[in-house]
Amino acid sequence: MIVTEGGRFGGYGLFLQRGKPVFVYNFLDLKRTRWEGGIGSIIGKDVFGRALPPGKHTIVFDFKYDGPGIAKSGTGVLSVDGRDIATQKMEHTIPFVMPPDESFDVGADTRTPVDNSYQIPFRFTGKIDKLTFKLGPSQLSDADQKAMQEADRIVND
Repeated sequence: MIVTEGGRFGGYGLFLQRGKPVFVYNFLDLKRTRWEGGIGSIIGKDVFGRALPPGKHTIVFDFKYDGPGIAKSGTGVLSVDGRDIATQKMEHTIPFVMPPDESFDVGADTRTPVDNSYQIPFRFTGKIDKLTFKLGPSQLSDADQKAMQEADRIVND
């Protein structure tokens, strides 16, 4: 596991599985959307390709939200070393907050798995030099932001 937030009932995870980069988005345990690719997809072969060769790589998941609004769709692109390896549309996003009984983890998954393809703690055995999140401007209306704050208050009280 490189990074995960959430778990069985909603969240996301970026990890390597059999040497291939994978990003999974778990929509409230109703649907899991999976982006996966290997070196073969980088050079134009099948989308599942071979494992990444040992060494330093930059893995990026970029999500373009179809907002404004809550729980909209969007398109995710998984890339390795600047080359797109998997692109997929996602129908819905989690409307408010990730499940509060889960955790944000780097290098392992310490709670429930976001995907049923691995066993926790699913530790990353390589070295993570840098983890960056680039958040764009909020695409929520004032009413949506108030609803989100109220939901957060209810969950955390």
